[in-house]
Amino acid sequence: MYKSFIIILCFLLMCALPAGCKEKKVTLGKNISFEKEENIHYDNDAEQVMDLYIPENRNSIKGIFVIIHGGGWRGGDKSNLTFFTLSMMKRFPDYVFANMNYRLATEHSFILPNQTTDIDNALDVLVKKSAEMKFKPEFILLGNSAGAHLSMLYGYNRIFDDKHRTKVKAIVNIVGPADLSSADFRKYSDYSFVEKHMIDSSKPTPTDITRSDIPSPVFWINETSPPTISFYGNSDQVIPLSQMKKLDSALVQNKIKHETYEFNGGHLDWDKTPQDQFLINKIDTFLKQLDKQ
Repeated sequence: MYKSFIIILCFLLMCALPAGCKEKKVTLGKNISFEKEENIHYDNDAEQVMDLYIPENRNSIKGIFVIIHGGGWRGGDKSNLTFFTLSMMKRFPDYVFANMNYRLATEHSFILPNQTTDIDNALDVLVKKSAEMKFKPEFILLGNSAGAHLSMLYGYNRIFDDKHRTKVKAIVNIVGPADLSSADFRKYSDYSFVEKHMIDSSKPTPTDITRSDIPSPVFWINETSPPTISFYGNSDQVIPLSQMKKLDSALVQNKIKHETYEFNGGHLDWDKTPQDQFLINKIDTFLKQLDKQ
């Protein structure tokens, strides 16, 4: 009896540790449930992990949402978007969700190409998972702030050696900077750090493209860019509405299917009630329109 008690106690303790009992079930309502795997490594660094939510009904999977957090490229964590991810899962029960971390920039490391490479490596793991589950991987990159910038840059940029760009079905951009070379972005509170740590100078880049253009999503938009839905706050003091207008202009010029919405509030208000449901409703309608094409 005592031995059985010890075995049960050890099992419970293992489940309480980060390394133990990583698979869980998430139930969000009648007939909506996901299998959750926490902190899956997509590469060797401690920051290169993601949480994966797979619908229990694997026969009707439509695609994969990849959730990319903000935080000024050197802060933030996937846990910041866990609640919004769960809200999305309730509306999109036929999608896999991957909520990812990436290597944060420091005084001794760079934003690019590290962070877009991390997206590519995470997608690499998801492609293999898709093959195991026997469905064609189509990715919807959803990011906020710096994560939205990375989502757009991954989907639009063509000089970084990313394998899975063509599998991006759509981009959901929430308060993301689109033109980092413009004067309005220089007012960003952490601009001096971003300017110095945006691109690794030791990595080769095309000689006919200036380094100030490379990190700006608008520079890379062309007729093959993925459909994009964007959301900006009408009182955002971090990313001004002028960034929204620059992005819209580039998408219109290249005839990319897109929608853009303003919500009431500032940079951090997009996932608060009622803005969160407004965003989810618009994303739902946008994706249904893409499915009809």
